[in-house]
Amino acid sequence: MDREIVNSAVAIAIALLDIVAIAMAFWRSHGVERTLMWIFAILAFPGVGALSFFFLANPYVKRTIRRKSRAALMVRDKARRPAGGSPDSQPLFNLAAALTSFAPAKGNRVELLGDNETELGEAARVIAGAQKFVWVEYYIIKRDETGLFFLRLLAERARAGVEVKLLYDAVGSMGLEEFLSPIVEAGGKVEAFHPVNPLRKRWSVHLRNHRKLIVVDGKVGLTGGMNVGDEYTGIAKRRGGPYFRDLQLLVEGPAVADLCEIFAEDWSFATDEALLDPVEPSTAAGYTANVAVTPSGPDQEVNASALLYFGGICAAKERIFLTSPYFIPDEPTLRALICASLRGVDVRILIPQRCDVPLVGAAGRSYFAELLAAGVRIFHYQPAMLHSKTMAVDSRWSFVGSANLDMRSFR
Repeated sequence: MDREIVNSAVAIAIALLDIVAIAMAFWRSHGVERTLMWIFAILAFPGVGALSFFFLANPYVKRTIRRKSRAALMVRDKARRPAGGSPDSQPLFNLAAALTSFAPAKGNRVELLGDNETELGEAARVIAGAQKFVWVEYYIIKRDETGLFFLRLLAERARAGVEVKLLYDAVGSMGLEEFLSPIVEAGGKVEAFHPVNPLRKRWSVHLRNHRKLIVVDGKVGLTGGMNVGDEYTGIAKRRGGPYFRDLQLLVEGPAVADLCEIFAEDWSFATDEALLDPVEPSTAAGYTANVAVTPSGPDQEVNASALLYFGGICAAKERIFLTSPYFIPDEPTLRALICASLRGVDVRILIPQRCDVPLVGAAGRSYFAELLAAGVRIFHYQPAMLHSKTMAVDSRWSFVGSANLDMRSFR
């Protein structure tokens, strides 16, 4: 009898928990697809699905996003610098300007770093040449030969009197804390982005900082898809282990001021410390590249990366060459690629032969049949794990960044 009462009480508690979770799923407005996904999980796995919903769909994420938005507005309000000169009126630059607070800038020098060891060498050279400040933020800094070398570089510049700030993601670079004391002891500052520690504050595993960014003295910037670790720099390859193939951009000119502002926003969010002195755009004779810096994330009204990819695909007249390590396009991007191919655009997609996240690779292959039927050509990169996130359109526009072409990055 007692067991029956207990079982009935447990069943009622689980049912109530499921009802509350379903109601919350509607109330929190995650979008139709995600709301239906959560409802299915809650109904399919009574109790467990509801607990997963409360753990993973944390409302604190939205409050954190709003706080990050306020930090961005505060930094941009304090900067109040004149925008860089706009390039010629080209559709995608106009779109970039409409999506962000950054005006596209002309008069830049841009160098594409396509060799992993060259990328590390350029990063070391740029950091070693810093005279005023080095601001760095990365999703992943590994605790290996490359990562420790990178941290030593930052500590050396801090000892030389250069302002060093390092922002690393608390999940992507988990366990890095014990290696950071040399930078702090030398006078630098380090901060984890959105720590996952329920003993300290409200927390969530969501809202990660996926950027890879170095800015030096407001004059030079490095950004792209490359994290800091042996598999990104050729060391793992020489040892016979798995390694990544990636791309990085080196930028000089007025666009670097926008990269500085992005770092300042993220630093302000993570530390509540505003970097009050705005970085003035640098200029140099002979630089001709037009650059639009387009940050994206859940703190924005719209996802700039998703709309720029969509706009680029729709604007293409001749060719679209796209690389992505994790190819899981949302429905609008998928339809845009298919339509582009059907109207005669040469669409080519390069993805890794073996994805380092097998389930993601399998999910991406589910789109192949429809794309191939429309004439899209899909290639596998075999020598390494392709990790670059790029798109080239008509030999006129190129996209290089840290956002993957998948639904999570585009949400």
